[in-house]
Amino acid sequence: MILPIRAFGDPVLRKTGKEIDENYPDLQQLIDNMFETMYEANGIGLAAPQIGLDLRLFIVDVTPLAEDEDYEDIAEELKDFKKVFINAEILEESGEEWKFNEGCLSIPDVREDVKRKSTILIEYYDENFVKHTETFSDIRARVIQHEYDHIEGTLFTDHLSALKKKLVKGKLTKITQGDVSISYKMRFPK
Repeated sequence: MILPIRAFGDPVLRKTGKEIDENYPDLQQLIDNMFETMYEANGIGLAAPQIGLDLRLFIVDVTPLAEDEDYEDIAEELKDFKKVFINAEILEESGEEWKFNEGCLSIPDVREDVKRKSTILIEYYDENFVKHTETFSDIRARVIQHEYDHIEGTLFTDHLSALKKKLVKGKLTKITQGDVSISYKMRFPK
């Protein structure tokens, strides 16, 4: 089932997600719905708060990037990188900070450069509640950090300089009011 994505300004996007366990009702259905919703919106990541649930759950699928010439050197690693992250905890961020032009399904038509560390060490459970502790780098780390921010109540716009925040303020206000053209289902706060 395709779910409406919550738009900038929705209070759920500012909540810290609650941990869940393997007895969470209809967890696999929720995960399937999240993937379906993300694909419908042409996204590569989606967090539970973006569909109105303040849970520590997010998904990523960067396989479309394997076809992008910008990532040809890591295409092999990207082509099967589809994961579910439950109760994730970033244990360490390391490496050089690098800028990347980020966007978000909850903040359509706004893209800005965000600096993040290049490598992360993260602990999480997969959809079968198997615990993993893994290190990720490159665009995979970037996408995970972006989605992880969502379960912490943080948006990519929070990482912008004061000047950049002022420059996008008008666009963010329009999104909050539903004054945006999108091709996927959204729910607006006003």
